[in-house]
Amino acid sequence: MPDPLSLNIQHLKASETIAIATEAKRRKAAGEDVYDLSVGEPDFDTPELVAEAGIQAIRKGYTRYPPNIGLAELRTAIAGQLSQLSRGRPVNADNIVVSSGSKQSLFNACFTLFGPHDRVLIPTPAWVSYPQIVQLARAEPVAVAGDLEWGLKVSVRDLDRAHSKLTKGLILCSPCNPTGSVYTLPELRAIAEWAKANDMWIISDEIYRRIYYGSGPAPSLLDLPDELLERVVIIAGASKAYAMTGWRIGAALAPPRVAKAMAALQSHTTTGANHPAQWAAATAFGDERVEADVERMVATFRRRRDRIVERFRTDAPGIEFVEPHGAFYFFFRVDGIRERDPVGGAAFCDALMQDEGVALVPGSAFGDDRWVRLSYAAGDRVIATGLDRLMRFIDRLASVPAATSK
Repeated sequence: MPDPLSLNIQHLKASETIAIATEAKRRKAAGEDVYDLSVGEPDFDTPELVAEAGIQAIRKGYTRYPPNIGLAELRTAIAGQLSQLSRGRPVNADNIVVSSGSKQSLFNACFTLFGPHDRVLIPTPAWVSYPQIVQLARAEPVAVAGDLEWGLKVSVRDLDRAHSKLTKGLILCSPCNPTGSVYTLPELRAIAEWAKANDMWIISDEIYRRIYYGSGPAPSLLDLPDELLERVVIIAGASKAYAMTGWRIGAALAPPRVAKAMAALQSHTTTGANHPAQWAAATAFGDERVEADVERMVATFRRRRDRIVERFRTDAPGIEFVEPHGAFYFFFRVDGIRERDPVGGAAFCDALMQDEGVALVPGSAFGDDRWVRLSYAAGDRVIATGLDRLMRFIDRLASVPAATSK
């Protein structure tokens, strides 16, 4: 019998991060003692001002079809914030397309820019959906391994080795999911200059830009001169910085022709994003009073990051990890825990869940199964107990004799 499914989804795999979070919730609902350090969403409530704006939008009857490209008020607020974060550079709200989450913004960009026979470079480890979205566009994702000595980031040299005449684009994420690494402005400039010289598109996923442990916002491609931004799409959204994951508001800033094409694509898929949620997001991006909530959340993430880094240095000094400078992820390597009988990330996470009830995400979800991702977007008690159990499991794993062959 012929396969009833379309070739469009022949490579499609379900999101592993979503599957793990779902399984952790199932176990907890069944009464199991589970500490979920897998999920990639802030454990904070949406700021009160933002939530109230959404409620008022419903009460005012803003529940009909919104503009396909997004409310003018929201696009203006996003443009204003992007301008402010990049030291006042002009940002045209007409070039912003609002979507149902940044994942749709990424899909719109990839589907608009790439197609059959195109190759798209993806620095790895990378968020699970990048290669899937590229494949849905009928293009080929090309993993480019990051350098451990450089926080698993890629250099121009790495990109150049992976480049071919079919390469059309690059998806960059900074601050990075899953590593927490952040590209410096000189590093971004070098990559942008290389992309321009090779007629490449850059899709820059900056959804975690506000969650940065340096001074100010994380460096952005928007901090670079205009001549380096002619083939750049910036992805933003409300989910992470404003604890609005469930509101589903993302956005893309693109050159005019690309923004117009993305809007046309969206008009045949979802049309405009949730109408009341757009009004709430306009308050998030546009009301300065919300900034205090963002600053408190980032300060909490920084404190948690510091605690986890110190715990690993003290109690697991032999384990390699990437010290995060942004986002809320801690990426550590597990294949060296038993040097003579290495364990992969998937096996490590399965055993950790079974033995200790702690949910983490294996590096296989991000393209490298030697690693594991821990999310510290969880309550302090969950993190503290989860770390205790994780360290106990690591100690026990390290003490198991290597398997012998007969």
